[in-house]
Amino acid sequence: MKALVSLNSGSSSIKFALYTLGAARQPQLAARGKVEGIGIAPRLTARTAEGEVILDRAWPGEEGLTHAQLLEHLFDWSAGHLDQHEVIAIGHRIVHGGTEFAGPCLIDEAVLAKLEALCPLAPLHQPHNLAGVRAVARLRPGLPQVACFDTAFHHGMPALATRFALPRALHDRGIRRYGFHGLSYEYIARRLNEIDPQLAAGRVIAAHLGNGASLCAMRNGTSVDTTMGFTALDGLMMGTRCGSLDPGVVLHLQTQLGMSAADVERLLYTQSGLLGVSGISSDMRALSESGAPEAEEAIELFASRVAREAGALAVSLGGLDGLIFTAGIGENHADIRSRICRRLAWLGLDIDETANAGHRTCISLPDSRAMVCIVPTDEERMIALHTLAILARVPA
Repeated sequence: MKALVSLNSGSSSIKFALYTLGAARQPQLAARGKVEGIGIAPRLTARTAEGEVILDRAWPGEEGLTHAQLLEHLFDWSAGHLDQHEVIAIGHRIVHGGTEFAGPCLIDEAVLAKLEALCPLAPLHQPHNLAGVRAVARLRPGLPQVACFDTAFHHGMPALATRFALPRALHDRGIRRYGFHGLSYEYIARRLNEIDPQLAAGRVIAAHLGNGASLCAMRNGTSVDTTMGFTALDGLMMGTRCGSLDPGVVLHLQTQLGMSAADVERLLYTQSGLLGVSGISSDMRALSESGAPEAEEAIELFASRVAREAGALAVSLGGLDGLIFTAGIGENHADIRSRICRRLAWLGLDIDETANAGHRTCISLPDSRAMVCIVPTDEERMIALHTLAILARVPA
């Protein structure tokens, strides 16, 4: 039997999923897991599709292990776990596809060079995405690799949604709004069409709330507007990223406080957001358990920013038929969902707190004018589906 692997290489973690392909050539999840703590205390865990832990390995005192070295450990394990299955391709999440890449594609040297040039637009993600590609090329030369882009889902947004109020010449050079988390939103659009086709055809805001966070306004399953723009720094407040910010703040930090461009980049990407406001943690779970007033302020600011941006996207949609929560915070944090929905009651969102506490699929009351749902995302499966589609186009 054949198999394929989905890889999502981040700055401090690598998420992966192993899929087997039966006669119908549909991906069947065999195992999934992650490598966490890269650069600090690496740990590789994997579970079966049923959730059984089948691997839990740590490397204490070996914080210097690179993405490539840890991928080698992952490949060695997966080769044994898959037994007689032949891995026929690797699909990668690539955060930024720029203006050129509107859909998944096979990776070759020319493609890799173009994606390398986009690293300044996603400095926390793109270099690590591409490091995973290079590591696989060294470990398995000749194995097809497919790039699946977080920006591709938003390529069809209306022209107005892509523009900044900057000179046209800069827009033409690629200084524009791209949008991110597209693999997650594409999966949610597909899944919602299975759960409730009528809602999927309507005006929906999907809230991808995790360490990275954004919202996407969708009409009939396509992206109309989104909160992230030129980079993954824009929009909502996040774990360590500031989200939307008066550009004058950046000028002030450099001209009046003497901060270098590298200092400002580090501040906005890694020292702000929940971590910066609370001074405690970037993890919503830790903040919820803290009890400190600074933690409460960070939580309230997060919920307020989400609600404010959702209101703006409702304008882009001309109304709202449904709000979908997904990703780590969105799927698991009932209190955050409740805080956001209370602020959006004017849009017709009325949630059932019992259903919300139970993390049910539909958490809105029957007479709520707009539905509120929880739909778990699965970026790795979306990557697998795209990878299969690309392989089908490649001559045997």
